[in-house]
Parts: sequence; structure tokens; C-alpha cells
Amino acid sequence: MKSLRPLVAALATFAALGGTAHAQAADWPAKPITMIVPYAPGGFADTRVRLLARKLGESLGQPIVVENKAGAGGVVGTNLIAKAAPDGYTIGTGNLAPMAVNPSLMKDMPYNPQKDLAPVILIENSPLVLSVNNELPVKTLADLIAMAKKQPGKLSFGSSGVGGAHHLSGEMFREQAKIDIVHVPYKGGSLAATDLMGGHISMMFEMGYSALPAIQGQKIHPIAVTSAQRLAVLPDVPTMAESGLPGFESYNWQGIVAPAGTPAPIIAKLNAEFNRILKEPDVQKAIADTGSQAGGGTPEEFGAFIKSETAKWAQVIKAGNIQLQ
Repeated sequence: MKSLRPLVAALATFAALGGTAHAQAADWPAKPITMIVPYAPGGFADTRVRLLARKLGESLGQPIVVENKAGAGGVVGTNLIAKAAPDGYTIGTGNLAPMAVNPSLMKDMPYNPQKDLAPVILIENSPLVLSVNNELPVKTLADLIAMAKKQPGKLSFGSSGVGGAHHLSGEMFREQAKIDIVHVPYKGGSLAATDLMGGHISMMFEMGYSALPAIQGQKIHPIAVTSAQRLAVLPDVPTMAESGLPGFESYNWQGIVAPAGTPAPIIAKLNAEFNRILKEPDVQKAIADTGSQAGGGTPEEFGAFIKSETAKWAQVIKAGNIQLQ
């Protein structure tokens, strides 16, 4: 019979490591926490996180240091999160593009979102608003689809670039409505929005917070929103599903992720803290005022959401033969 000493030693080592991990989790946090945002300061992915980071720091009694690491559509910063030590002292935002879109668009991803990152919580879903320029003689989604079918290849939709929420929403619209519309990519959503107001493009799926001022100023006409329910800030604008495309949902979302292997007690603590923060009235108002919807839920629910989003956009990318230029 072989000696049991190696097995006993291995089990002892495993138990010791497990005990160390639990001890570290019990003492966490004992120093400042770094939160990586894979986009530039001041944008959608940055502004909300800074509010939550401040509140999280106050609750945990340690500073939350927000670091912006932009590049490659969010891949640079997300890769830094994935490669960080899994000790709870580096976390970050997990966003639509680097978590669920780029794996189908990029040939050489430096990380695997499913294997290298641990979901913590969904922070918010940000629906888009499909609007047309004021010169287009349509008032409803049915009108728009009818015009597109009558004039194939004549209508255009703008976006902030290939693979973003603006673009993929337009591609999904093209596929589900079975219409021929032309994609016009810009180097930024604000440039596309300006051309929409100027009548240079026919339509655009635009983020709610950026579309609202133009809608309120009657510079563009909203047709539908991409959420499952109507938005409180645009109660008279129907959803895409209500307007004739059942099941159509599209969001630019973000959540919190940590390096894979981060101790479960730390993930659970972060999840509980963020769930509490997301229910605070000022946070709820800040999210709703920009046309977004507060997230929440368990790490497992966020993980399942990421998987479903990855599968959905992979199908759209394949159907549209979308490639990075």
C-alpha cells in the first residue's frame, strides 16, 4: 500500500491555505481599495462609479481609489482587473463591451471574462432611445420600418463606433425588422448626435442621458426606448416591444467585478454593500434622472446576465458579419 503521507500533507496545506484566505477575508479591508474604470474620466462608466465608490469607502472605513485605465474599448482596464491579485483590494467595473461584446469581435483577447473575472453585482442598466431627425416624416416605429422597407438602403443610423451599444442596437433593429439601413460610425457618440440634430443621419439609438436634452428641446423626435418598460423620464415614449418588435431589449450596462479567485466572503460583503447603496434615495434619483435603471441582485444573477448578454450579442455580430475596422 502506498504511503498516505503525501495525501495527508497535501490536505494539511490545503486546509492551511483555506484558513489563511478566511482570515484575510475576516480582516478585509485593512487598507485602501483600488477600483479600476476601463474608460476615460467624466463619461457614463466613470461618473456613477465615483458616487458609489465614495459611499462604499464611507461604509467600509477605507478609501476607494478610482483609477481610469482607458484603451481598446475597455479591454486595457478590464485586463488589469483580471490580472490583479485576488485579495479584494482591486475591483473594477465590468461593462457591456469588454465583458460581453469584445469576446465576439476581437480575435486575441488577453483575458476570458467568464474565467478570469468574478461577478459581484449589476450596478445599472441604461436603455437607449431610438430617435429620428425632425425632417424625417415618421412618428412611430411602424412608420419608420415602413419607410425603410419602401426605400431600402436610403435611411442611415449613426453610432459612436463599431461594436458599441449604439451600433449593435441598430444592427439588432435591422435584423429583427428585416430592413436595409446604413450604419454610419463616428469617432464618438456626441458627433453622431450632432449630425442627427442637423439632419445628416436619419436615426440613432442614443443613451438616455445624452438624448434627453435634445428631446426636451424638440431638436429630435423620440420613437421608442429599448428597455422592457417605459422610462420614467420619457413616459409617453413606448418601448420597442410595444411598438411591434417583441423581445427587443438593449442596454449599455455596467457592474462590479473582481479578479477570479477573490475570496467568497469578500465578494459577498461587496455585494451586500452595493445592494444597500443602490437603494439609497439619492443614488436611485441619480440613476433615474439619466434614464437608467438601478441594478442589484446576487453575484450569480449578474454572472447569468453576462452570459445571456454575451450570447445575444454574439448572434447579432454573426448575423451582421460585424468586424472591427
